[in-house]
Amino acid sequence: MSASPHQEPVTTVIAEDLGDPTHTADERTQAAARSTWVSVAVNVGLAAAQITVGSVAHSQGLVSDGIHSLSDLVADFVVLFANRHSQKDPDDDHPYGHQRFETGASLVLGLLLLAVGIGMVASAAGKLEHASAIARTQVIALYVALLVLVAKESLFRYMLAVARRVKSSMLVANAWHARSDAASSLVVGLGIAGNLAGYPILDPIAALIVGFLIGKMGWEFGWKAMNELMDRAADESEVEAIRATILQTPGVLDVHELRTRQMADMIVADAHIVVAADISVVAGHDIAVEARRRVLQRHRVLNLMTHVDPLGLPDLDHLAE
Repeated sequence: MSASPHQEPVTTVIAEDLGDPTHTADERTQAAARSTWVSVAVNVGLAAAQITVGSVAHSQGLVSDGIHSLSDLVADFVVLFANRHSQKDPDDDHPYGHQRFETGASLVLGLLLLAVGIGMVASAAGKLEHASAIARTQVIALYVALLVLVAKESLFRYMLAVARRVKSSMLVANAWHARSDAASSLVVGLGIAGNLAGYPILDPIAALIVGFLIGKMGWEFGWKAMNELMDRAADESEVEAIRATILQTPGVLDVHELRTRQMADMIVADAHIVVAADISVVAGHDIAVEARRRVLQRHRVLNLMTHVDPLGLPDLDHLAE
């Protein structure tokens, strides 16, 4: 789940990568399963090649990258598990559905990356303490690193295209996880090339950089998931768009106390709408129902709870002017 040093922050990238939320739960489930199994197949092959060749060719960077690929397998199975359970229908214990399984999965992915990154940094630091004992790497390690770089970048582009199509932040996270592997493989390739050129210390330095990148991205994804679990509000622009939709509903004079909270890729909201004081209860109810219908139709809102306020209440006198 990492970008190269020149990429935009992950939280910004995710917001931009999510497209139009017009896909059914079945479509999202099928797309997630298909793309994740492709990732599993790729990572099995690459991890085996990286660890085997890295061990034989004396490249700590390549072995570290192989361990990273193994962590991807665990991440992929977490995604498959969460994808299956997040699409369950609401029940008595989960009246809003199970979408936060995806948030939980993103948190697990973040913690996994953080742990892997810390372990790799510690291992590389140990090697650097005994730099004189670093062995010369064989050229086959460079070929494998370049092969992995191409494979991981291709996997990233495929998975991100799927995530954009079905609008899943969990799949976006997993796609950027693949991009982190491409970035780390590039660093590893440079480290191996430096080793071959007569600077053996560059291989463990590459492993150190890879570990840092992985840990950094793990922290960012984990923190984002924690914010969602703490009912973080939707982006201000999205809140204002929801407000505008409510105000466009015939009979709505104003809206206030509009509050939102994230539910994985969806939003749960509540709002007070102001209607004329001389209409019937039934008419006020119908206006609220229509406002809710419009919001659910136009935005990625799972549910909108409305409270009807008649014009003329003490805190609403400014509207009569």
